[in-house]
Amino acid sequence: MTRSDSDIDWTVADGLTDYATALSAMEARAAAIADGSAREQIWLLEHPPLYTAGTSADPAEMLDPRFPVFRAGRGGRYTYHGPGQRVGYVLLNLKTRGEDVRCYVHALEGWVIAALADLGVTCWRAEGRVGIWTDDNGVEAKIGAIGVRVRRWVTFHGFAVNVAPDLTHFDGIVPCGLPEFAVTSLQELGKTCSMVALDAALSRQFPCFLASLAKANKKA
Repeated sequence: MTRSDSDIDWTVADGLTDYATALSAMEARAAAIADGSAREQIWLLEHPPLYTAGTSADPAEMLDPRFPVFRAGRGGRYTYHGPGQRVGYVLLNLKTRGEDVRCYVHALEGWVIAALADLGVTCWRAEGRVGIWTDDNGVEAKIGAIGVRVRRWVTFHGFAVNVAPDLTHFDGIVPCGLPEFAVTSLQELGKTCSMVALDAALSRQFPCFLASLAKANKKA
């Protein structure tokens, strides 16, 4: 399903999307956005179980390649994608929204944090640790990952939020290279949440996300 908001297409994929297909589609769309021949896009989907390696991935952190492993080309280390996890691929043109990658990543974290707050889950950023963090029975745990790539000032890849994945699937890697921190999910926190509900929260908070990019662009 695709809808258009202003100059941005929102696409929500049904079922599970093959990773290699998604990566190819992202790269083609990002190139077209840079050329001015395609609109920006938010693409929400789920993948079958797999691991992706970012540009900083350490082979020692791949503990058990029980699922296919893909070189993603994004920043970061190893992460897991699978059913029950909402993946958001964010394809925006920073030439018009602010040529500041650090600001973009900060705003992307803020968008997901605000959406989860809408669902009654308090989350935060952590200094020196990109991602979305929350409290899981008194222990700081990661509920969302951020991994981006920027080419010709067009962003792709994006975020992943653990709604109700099988958390044992993360045992095959050192998630994001942080062995001392646990991974959690909305389900693990006792929150019953559908993908539709999370998508709606992301949609509600999207204007604030764009506004934060615009504000930073004006400061620059």
